[in-house]
Amino acid sequence: MMDLQSLTPIVLYDNRCYLCTKFASIVSLLAGGRFSLIGHYTNIGEKIREQILDSSALEMFWFIDGKTAYGGRAALAALVRSLFSAKARKPVNSVDFAACDTGCKTVKAVFVRSASLLTHSRKITIQ
Repeated sequence: MMDLQSLTPIVLYDNRCYLCTKFASIVSLLAGGRFSLIGHYTNIGEKIREQILDSSALEMFWFIDGKTAYGGRAALAALVRSLFSAKARKPVNSVDFAACDTGCKTVKAVFVRSASLLTHSRKITIQ
């Protein structure tokens, strides 16, 4: 099992999506390096998905605080709370962008991703 405590808080995002990567960049800027930003399709991201998350992992971004993994809409509130309370730490990863091949820079993509964020919500307790 991976030691999450050294990485938390974690923002797990779709690093193959232009919009998601821009979102992660904004979070990174607002957090001032206090969060680990990890792409779904990186080695660490794949390990986190296998060990902690469920089959809905790729449908949304996740915020993981070490005790709970919040996905989608639930992650927004946890992320905002943590922005105001997280202690300074050395960042583990910067925003990683893999090639986007799904036309994610279009207006339709913005709408679909935004709607997806609001309609998907998960909360998983980490044991």
